[in-house]
Amino acid sequence: MKPVSLAYGKTGLDIMVPDRAVIIEPKSLDGLTNEKAAVQQALRQPTGTPPLKDMVKHKDTVAIVISDMTRPTPNHKLVPWLLEELTHVPKENFVIINGLGSHRDNTKEELVQMLGQEVVDTVRVINHNAFEPEELVLVGKNSYGSDVYLNKTYVNCTFKIVTGFIEPHFFAGFSGGPKGISPGIAGISTIQDFHNAQMIGNKNSTWGVIEGNIVQDAATQNCLMAKPDFMLNVTLNGKKEITGVFAGELIAAHRAGCAFVKDHAMYPVDQPFDIVITTNSGYPLDQNLYQTIKGMSAAAQVVKQGGAILSCSECSDGVPDHGNFAKILKMRNTPQELLDMINNPEFRIFDQWQVQSQAMIQSKADCYLYSSLDDQTVKDAKLIPVASPCDAITELLEKKPGASIAVLPLGPLTIPYVR
Repeated sequence: MKPVSLAYGKTGLDIMVPDRAVIIEPKSLDGLTNEKAAVQQALRQPTGTPPLKDMVKHKDTVAIVISDMTRPTPNHKLVPWLLEELTHVPKENFVIINGLGSHRDNTKEELVQMLGQEVVDTVRVINHNAFEPEELVLVGKNSYGSDVYLNKTYVNCTFKIVTGFIEPHFFAGFSGGPKGISPGIAGISTIQDFHNAQMIGNKNSTWGVIEGNIVQDAATQNCLMAKPDFMLNVTLNGKKEITGVFAGELIAAHRAGCAFVKDHAMYPVDQPFDIVITTNSGYPLDQNLYQTIKGMSAAAQVVKQGGAILSCSECSDGVPDHGNFAKILKMRNTPQELLDMINNPEFRIFDQWQVQSQAMIQSKADCYLYSSLDDQTVKDAKLIPVASPCDAITELLEKKPGASIAVLPLGPLTIPYVR
């Protein structure tokens, strides 16, 4: 047996696995030696646009869209550095929009944690509300027939900046770029269209795919209807240190970041495994079960049909209590029944996309969960609770002594695929 340290909550989790287990991690990338200098250089020598400072006029109203508490984007660094670059614009001309999508509002304390006390005290910060029609504006209709509603405050600003971080994404191929706007600051009906059963069920709506990915295409179309004038995205390593900075014109800069991520975060294997142990990259990404499906989806890329996935995800924020994820999971008795329900075009409830993803994974493998959730909550979510990851591994190996095993210590920061 050999030890493996898993990303779990804020503290990590050490387990023992057989010596034959394959450890699947991103190529080791050091954080940039001077993150601020790298970001400043990217703002001053961006891809496809003039320097940021030259683009923004003194009288502009400037929207800075950020990702919310469930993402590890280093907003506390990026936003102050953006403001520092734009000191010729009065502070009262800025608005920071927290791109919640359909997630819950972040509290004042969380916003301080995300942005720093000084930013929260000196700049207007708002939580996007996808459910309030008065805060949205219709900007167009995309080629999939979806009416595109975006945050009215954002649309009305004369200069628009979107921030974020790029990693492989289980629907959209990669996060970052257009996704900061859609679903980040989209209306709930647009978010539902963007995540409908046909979109999520499409074979190209998966990790690491851009071309032909209809989810990424819809995000891009929606975003371009009120296009950000400037994008600032970063890539991160397992320690959440910045490894790359991509800034400038939305599409070109984002594509450059995706190519960089694909090079170090996609991991080929020769054949699928009987057992795959995964995480959701630790805090803040493993705060709830809803987000945990991403790590399970990464594992599902390389698990055998009929195999087992053991997910270790703290879920300190529960299932969570807000949204419809828990409610939808209880609507039917089996994953297949849930899929049948969701694939009915008349079924339309926000958060169904995450249930659909989970059920698709469960049609392939048995899914076990080690977390801080109580057993009944895990069972209600159609998953198998385990009290100890090591005991669960032992039991699985007793059932199949020669089982092949893979471990994703950093969860969806690495996406394995069968060659």
